[in-house]
Amino acid sequence: MEVRKVETGQGWQWIKNGYSLFRKNPPIWITLFVIYFLIVIVLSIIPVVGPLVMTLLAPVFTAGFMLACRDVEQGEELELGHLFAGFKQNAAQLITVGGLYLVGSIVILGLMMMSGGAMMGSAPLGQMQGAQPNEAMVKAMGGMLTGLLVASALLIPLLMAYWFAPALVVFRNLTAVEAMKLSFLGCLRNMWPFLVYGVIAFVLMMLAMIPFGLGMLVLAPVLNASIYLGYKDIFPAEVEPEVEQPTLTA
Repeated sequence: MEVRKVETGQGWQWIKNGYSLFRKNPPIWITLFVIYFLIVIVLSIIPVVGPLVMTLLAPVFTAGFMLACRDVEQGEELELGHLFAGFKQNAAQLITVGGLYLVGSIVILGLMMMSGGAMMGSAPLGQMQGAQPNEAMVKAMGGMLTGLLVASALLIPLLMAYWFAPALVVFRNLTAVEAMKLSFLGCLRNMWPFLVYGVIAFVLMMLAMIPFGLGMLVLAPVLNASIYLGYKDIFPAEVEPEVEQPTLTA
């Protein structure tokens, strides 16, 4: 499968064209994401099990949004049923993507606690043993910073492997492992477009949060559509070679 390297400016084009997809049916897009947010909230209320289930199912819902983007782009009607469309196509592999992401997140959390948690936890003990408060605070901050650096260094590759995986599973019929490998490679070959994309997306999220977070009702569908457009850009569809027509001679 071809993994294309695109121009740096495509990072902005993904967001811009994602907004164009959103404009084709704003009410249904917003309704889809309101329902999705409600599902997330309900599952988050359930202790321990709820967040784990949501992590496993997140790629399935993402695949549904990818299918919705494809259908809207092709001129088909956007429907509420698109939210659950991922459950009908390669659901097992999509859930496996969520499982691999969950395992990776747990491993990263464990490494973060091992690298920085011990130092952070020792701060109160140091104070009790006569250490100066400022010294204990510096140790705690140092441990926290170390843990965050370790988490960031490991979380970015995990997100790279996850980013396009649902789209690759649902559109290319790949296994979870194959999809995550290709997703990582696609992101790695397009670091500059993703840097532009990340900066613009961060600024837009800050602006969207100003009016009580209501701007996310627009930005969330736009960013999801941008993932679909980035997938199409980096993993172009295979085109059948044109058959040369025979030349008729008199």
